[in-house]
Amino acid sequence: MTQVFNILIPLALTAVLVTLGFGIYALFRGGDFGRSYSNRLMRLRVVLQFVAILVLLAAFWWRTRH
Repeated sequence: MTQVFNILIPLALTAVLVTLGFGIYALFRGGDFGRSYSNRLMRLRVVLQFVAILVLLAAFWWRTRH
């Protein structure tokens, strides 16, 4: 299970970083693209951050129990 967390933690953090980057790009690009994607991407970032926190908490819980 530790190996699973060694993969999931960087994956979750990378997903947050990539989504944040695309969201900032859409925000500063503006126009129709910015209006339709920046808010949606930032909401997705919040969801991905929540998932990343859950993965980190699960890894911490797993490592303290074993």
